[in-house]
Amino acid sequence: MDIAVVKTGGKQFVVSKGSVITIEKLGRGINTQDLKKGDVVTFDEVLMTDNGSDVTLGTPSVKGASVKATVQVVGRAKKIDVVKYKAKSRYLKRRGHRQPFIKVKVDSVG
Repeated sequence: MDIAVVKTGGKQFVVSKGSVITIEKLGRGINTQDLKKGDVVTFDEVLMTDNGSDVTLGTPSVKGASVKATVQVVGRAKKIDVVKYKAKSRYLKRRGHRQPFIKVKVDSVG
């Protein structure tokens, strides 16, 4: 079984063919990618690959290795409440936040 460790969104994920992972929105600011269901995403920052008999470690990434995945769901997570409160001073701030996410299914590791 082919296994790879991919770095995206500041986090590392262990993936294999057919696995489904939930990652944060890709890109930042003006570089944010507008992805839709069915789009193909390529992860070029592969930190390790394992094909069952040989393990390749990158320094810091493996040259020529990439992981291709298909977007399954684009959405936002459940809302969380952010509350700032200071006792005895009549200070209370409430905000809500919904983190965007992308759920992808890995098609190929290599």
